[in-house]
Amino acid sequence: MATAVSYPHIVKTDDGPARLERLPRIRVAQIVIDYLNHGWSADEICLHYPHLKPAEVHSAMAYYFDHQKEIENEIQEESKLIDEWRKKTPPSPFLLRMRAQGLLAPK
Repeated sequence: MATAVSYPHIVKTDDGPARLERLPRIRVAQIVIDYLNHGWSADEICLHYPHLKPAEVHSAMAYYFDHQKEIENEIQEESKLIDEWRKKTPPSPFLLRMRAQGLLAPK
């Protein structure tokens, strides 16, 4: 007999990514990116983002570990969109000034 698993604090619709219920603009993938890229624990994520409750972060991580492929595909798709945007978008005047002043490494 299969057991249904629920994730308190997480909302997932058929047509959208998994999100926090209390803060719907925050996706599970955003929390997971800090875990993957920085190696932060759930407690460290809460230290960096004090508006998140520990239970929300732990629930997001549980959702990720049970749905790794889904979340990693979402992260990969977002990364592709960012790369495409960077290729198509010229550098801002601010970025050009900082490079000209030697405050940022040249591209």
